[in-house]
Amino acid sequence: MVAMPRFRATGVVLVGIAVLAGCGAMPEPGRAAAQAAEPKAASAAPRPMPVPSPARAGTDASPAPSPTTPARPARSPEALPLASDGRPRPARLTIPALDLVDLRVRPHEGTPDDAQGTRIQDAGSLASPFGTGGLVGPGGIGNHLITGHRMSSTKPFADLPRLRKGARVHVETKDHRYTYRIVETRITSFRSPRSLREQSAAVPGRPNARPERAMITLSTCRTPEDHAEGNFWSDEFGNPEHRIDKVGVLVAVTPVRP
Repeated sequence: MVAMPRFRATGVVLVGIAVLAGCGAMPEPGRAAAQAAEPKAASAAPRPMPVPSPARAGTDASPAPSPTTPARPARSPEALPLASDGRPRPARLTIPALDLVDLRVRPHEGTPDDAQGTRIQDAGSLASPFGTGGLVGPGGIGNHLITGHRMSSTKPFADLPRLRKGARVHVETKDHRYTYRIVETRITSFRSPRSLREQSAAVPGRPNARPERAMITLSTCRTPEDHAEGNFWSDEFGNPEHRIDKVGVLVAVTPVRP
């Protein structure tokens, strides 16, 4: 019973010696015999496997997932451009900052302040030309241009020059109310073909630009300022050289309740 454990221990040592002989010096005979006589239970015991320590707060215990390409979100209805179909329609114009309410706007095919547009204004209404350049109806992608007298007839645009950037104007048809925000003031010269193209462009001031939103131009004469500067030029319809244009962008569309 005593010889069996010694034989097993000796066998383990011999294996260890055979392995070590290949990577170091051979042990001395006497030392090898002494080692064979010692019990090797401790060296034969299996070594415990290391246990990973728990992850500390603020660190990742698992490897980061492989990067993936995020899916492109669907375009929401709010991201779509505000606009109507752009067809010319009779409308009413309201400018709260100028205390103007429900001014009648009559569309006509032609150019700003031409013969027909002048007749409409002389009769007391506002005129809205369409069919040339980028001119469109209320709420359309492009330029909805409205002209009105400042010095004659009912003088609906007498105070238009003082309309400031940021002011809201409302154009209402029988179905919708289109709200625009004024963003800039431009001056148009009736003696400059280029200036006239810029006034009637789909993007006011930029005849070659592609329109991406609905815009508005409110236009009236600059007669007092021209005369003060010594400029008394006028066309066959009595329009002075320069026009004051208030340009805005569409910011809201509201259905009109019956």
